[in-house]
Amino acid sequence: YMFFLIITCFPINFLTLYVTIEHKKLRTALNYILLNLAVADLFMVFGGFTTTVYTSMHGYFVFGRVGCNLEGYFATLGGEISLWSLVVLAVERWLVVCKPISNFRFTETHAIMGVAFTWIMANACAAPPLLGWSRYIPEGMQCSCGIDYYTRAEGFNNESFVIYMFIVHFSIPFMIISFCYGNLLCAVKAAAAAQQESETTQRAEREVTRMVVLMVFSYLVCWIPYASTAWYIFCNQGSDFGPVFMTIPAFFAKSSALYNP
Repeated sequence: YMFFLIITCFPINFLTLYVTIEHKKLRTALNYILLNLAVADLFMVFGGFTTTVYTSMHGYFVFGRVGCNLEGYFATLGGEISLWSLVVLAVERWLVVCKPISNFRFTETHAIMGVAFTWIMANACAAPPLLGWSRYIPEGMQCSCGIDYYTRAEGFNNESFVIYMFIVHFSIPFMIISFCYGNLLCAVKAAAAAQQESETTQRAEREVTRMVVLMVFSYLVCWIPYASTAWYIFCNQGSDFGPVFMTIPAFFAKSSALYNP
């Protein structure tokens, strides 16, 4: 499955970068976050997927503690940049369409600030395990490394890190995305009603509705398995969990690199 993700995610995300850079009309401030999303997905491909394929051939993670930290960090970083890029994308669309701030004009500076924010928040998740708050360990089938959310190893404070992750890096992003796209949908419906439901506004309303449903649904499909599994294991320490049970949530999260573009 990791090999399948490599041969599909790399060309799709690379083409996203290439086409946007090559065509001047696409190099707009609003598209900066889409480029950032493609870069994040490529981080996951090269920092996580390729390593997992190689270690799977050996049946276990062969790169030792340092390699586990690096693989876990880059895979987590890519996934978190992707997650927060979806949040920033939702906020940008809300600001531009709903105009909650009068006379606001979205500029390149705002776009760069949005991209920088995604990297800051991603590192706020990926870096702590390198510094002693939780840790990276081989997970699932023992061929890739991830955050330790299923042991209570002394000295790592895994419990507090799981709570932090669940609140800051799952619940809050979901609430922001839902709020922004919910308001965006209401604004489009109001505009359609004001224009007496012309064919153009009806089509725009349908497209926006479909976009909102897909964005929220894809976020949930990607992250609910990971978040719910981590929370369940956290609340049921000592129970027996098989390697397949531990691996499936990671596959859902890593699949985001395929459908994000």
